[in-house]
Amino acid sequence: MHPAPSVILFTTLSGLGFGLLAFLGLGKPAVTGWVAFVFYAIAFGFAVGGLLASTFHLGRPERAWRAFTQWKTSWLSREGICAVSALIVMGLFAFGAVFLDTHWWVLGWIGAALSLATVFTTSMIYTQLKTIPRWNMSLTPVMFLSFSLAGGSLLAGAEALAPWLLAIAGSVQLAYWAKGDQAFASSGTNIGTATGLGDRGTVRAFEPPHTGSNYLLREFVHVVGRKHAQKLRVIAFALGFALPLICLILPVEGLMAKHLLAGIAVLLHIAGIAVSRWLFFAQAEHVVGLYYGKR
Repeated sequence: MHPAPSVILFTTLSGLGFGLLAFLGLGKPAVTGWVAFVFYAIAFGFAVGGLLASTFHLGRPERAWRAFTQWKTSWLSREGICAVSALIVMGLFAFGAVFLDTHWWVLGWIGAALSLATVFTTSMIYTQLKTIPRWNMSLTPVMFLSFSLAGGSLLAGAEALAPWLLAIAGSVQLAYWAKGDQAFASSGTNIGTATGLGDRGTVRAFEPPHTGSNYLLREFVHVVGRKHAQKLRVIAFALGFALPLICLILPVEGLMAKHLLAGIAVLLHIAGIAVSRWLFFAQAEHVVGLYYGKR
């Protein structure tokens, strides 16, 4: 698929924001006052910024509110409900921490659960699509959640948890790439099954359905060169997981040096996740590409 900047920003920023909100709801760190204000400002900034970015991919952004009405059948609707609920609950929790120097832990736990539920529902928007085999597998929600927790732990300054969560998220990323590369072939979908003519012998396209471009080609057919993709994977893994992990485990003296390395780790991780998200969309082979000889 052609990766739109809006969905890359959405999946990158919202995952980080809701990951940090989940940690704050669990009291990691249990901050109050102006320190809490800074943490919550960052968390809400990422979460809300990502959600707003997602609306720019809609044909009619002003109608986004209608998505809330289809919660029985739509993962997009469930995502919207979970996101708004998480922001409201964590907003109340933040109010207590910032202005009253207190923590209403029941609200925090509920908000943390809703924040992770938001990330899960986001992942299911893509996981449910059988027409894109690379997304239609159980590792997709695992990847979204592991990325969110790893990024949230970095932003929360959870020194004990962050290295482990980064290692787990990096392992999930490698597993996702390995399994995703085989997903289209394993799905059993080919031009024969797509046309319904496979039982008559080998099917091949005589010529493309038409000579001009169309919506399907613009949105759902995007071919990334193998060498190009491999280079981007190395960059994504190095920036998103390997280098941040090194920054966290380096033996340094002084609080200032530790904070500096932690800040660098956060920036590297965000850059790496953005590259990973670009690949997530760019390498998503839609089965409609079979009709155009692209698969």
